[in-house]
Amino acid sequence: MLYLLLYPFADQINAFNVLRYITFRTGGAVLTALTLSFILGPAVIRWLKAKQRNGQPIRPDGPQTHIVSKAGTPTMGGVLILLGLGIATLLWADLRNGYVWVTLFVTMGFGLIGFADDYLKVTRANHRGVPARLKFGLECLIAFAAAAWIVALAPDGLDHGLAVPFFKNVLVPLGIFFIPIAGLIMVGASNAVNLTDGLDGLAIVPVMIASASFALIAYLAGNAVFANYLQINLVPGAGELAVFCGALVGAGLGFLWFNAPPAMLFMGDTGSLSMGGALGTVSIITKHELVLAIIGGLFVLETVSVIVQVVSFKLTGNRVFRMAPLHHHYEQKGWQEPTIVIRFWIIAVVLALVGLSTLKLR
Repeated sequence: MLYLLLYPFADQINAFNVLRYITFRTGGAVLTALTLSFILGPAVIRWLKAKQRNGQPIRPDGPQTHIVSKAGTPTMGGVLILLGLGIATLLWADLRNGYVWVTLFVTMGFGLIGFADDYLKVTRANHRGVPARLKFGLECLIAFAAAAWIVALAPDGLDHGLAVPFFKNVLVPLGIFFIPIAGLIMVGASNAVNLTDGLDGLAIVPVMIASASFALIAYLAGNAVFANYLQINLVPGAGELAVFCGALVGAGLGFLWFNAPPAMLFMGDTGSLSMGGALGTVSIITKHELVLAIIGGLFVLETVSVIVQVVSFKLTGNRVFRMAPLHHHYEQKGWQEPTIVIRFWIIAVVLALVGLSTLKLR
C-alpha cells in the first residue's frame, strides 16, 4: 500500500525512492510486524484469557507434566501472528503482485480453519476440534484453489514443473498432476508445523528460520541477475514475497516474546496451520518445493516420527518412540523442555544452511 501511495511521488520527494527497493520494504515489514505484535500482544492475551477461562485443553494422553505446567494457558495466539503479518504485508508489499495475494489467501484461509478448530476445543473444553476429515478437506480445497491460481500466474515453462535441487534449471514436467501435488505440499507443510507445535517456542523459531531463508530465495529467484548467476529458475515477481516472509519473521519474533517459556499464550492451530501453509505456498511459487523439505527438515522429522510410530504400532503392536511427535520422546527420556527446544532450534539452523547451499551447489 505504501509503495502504491508514495512511490509515484519519488520524483518530488527523493526519500520515497527507497520504496522501490524490495530489501528496504522487507526491513520495513519486519519492524512493522514486530512493533504491532508488541503493541497488540497484551490486549490479545487479555482478550483470549477472558474468552478462555480454562485455557487450552491439555491432551490426557500427552506428557503428564503438561497437565500441571501448561494448564490455563490461552491458545489461539496465532491471531496475534496473523494480525502483524497481514497488516505489515498490506502496508509494505506491492499489492499489484498476484503472488502476494495468493500467499495471503492460503495463510488466512488456513488460519480460519485453525481458528475454528481452536474455538471448538476451548468451547467444548476438549482437545478434539474440527473433525479430521472435514479439516483435511477444507485445507485441500484452499490449497488446490491456490495451486490453480499459482499456475495461472506463473510464466510458461514454470507453471507445471517441479524443480529439483542441486541441478541447474531442471524441472520435472507434471502436467495436470502439478495442482494436486502442489496442493498436498501446502497441506503437508501446514500439518507438519502443527505437529511440531508442542513445546514453548519450539515451532515459532524454526518457522522464522525457514521464513528468513525463503525471503532470500524469493529475492534471488525474482531477480534476473542473481537467478542467472546462481542458475536457478527465474520467477518474475517472486521477489515481492521477500516482503511477506520478512513480515512473517517480524510477527514471529513478536509472538516469541509472549511464547517464550513459560508461555503466556500458545499459537494453536490458528498459527501453526497458517504459517505452515504460507511456507508451502512460497516454496511452490519460488520453484523450491523440494528445498522446503530440507530447510524445514525439523518439521519433516517430527511428521515422520508420528508416521513411524503409528505404522509400527498397527503392524507390530510396538512403539518405536516413547511418545510421538519426536519432541515428546525426549521429554519422556527426561530431557528438560528448554534443552529440547534449543537443540531443535540448532537443528533447524543447520538444516536451513544445508537448504540454502542448494542455491550454489548445482
